[in-house]
Amino acid sequence: MSDPVDRRRRDLIIGMLAMPVSGLAAVAEPTPPGTEGPFYPTAGMRFADDDNDLVRIAGLVEQAGGEVVELGGRVLDRSGNPVSGARVEIWQCDVKGRYLHRGDSGAGSRDKAFQGFGHDTTGADGRYSFRTIKPVPYPGRTPHIHVKVLVNNRERLTTQFYLPDHPYNKRDWLYQRVAAHKRPLVTMNFSASEQLPRASLDIVI
Repeated sequence: MSDPVDRRRRDLIIGMLAMPVSGLAAVAEPTPPGTEGPFYPTAGMRFADDDNDLVRIAGLVEQAGGEVVELGGRVLDRSGNPVSGARVEIWQCDVKGRYLHRGDSGAGSRDKAFQGFGHDTTGADGRYSFRTIKPVPYPGRTPHIHVKVLVNNRERLTTQFYLPDHPYNKRDWLYQRVAAHKRPLVTMNFSASEQLPRASLDIVI
């Protein structure tokens, strides 16, 4: 005959195994890094208006060319907690494939109504948002948006966001350097909405 103490111990263990593991800390997959590239605009190259709306520049009536979209999400730590006070920067070429940078040889023909660079700061919920244009390709590169995250003025991540299934992805060496199973972490899936196409992509640092 089995010992009542052993039986109770066995029942307790079985019950614990059947319980959900909600008490375990979730581990979020870090966003894979990417190169900064040669066209990160230093402070002296940027517009005075460097907010999170890249399609309208303060003082100009004209709106930037290209397909206007919204990009947003959350900045999270590796436990899945929102990061407050993170500075999220994005920069990208305009609809003509030109960057807001003195090193771009074709900068003279760039879209003067496109801000080219912008930033947002996360609140307590870790959220960031931008209004910009859907990225376009230029010679040698598939469409992409550069992203940098700083916390307490310290750079925590530099990466690039891509479009899904773009034909140029297959020949873009920087895109191909991202492990296939990690590409969804840097892929912008724009969905139609009543206002603007929107993509939501969390950044894990």
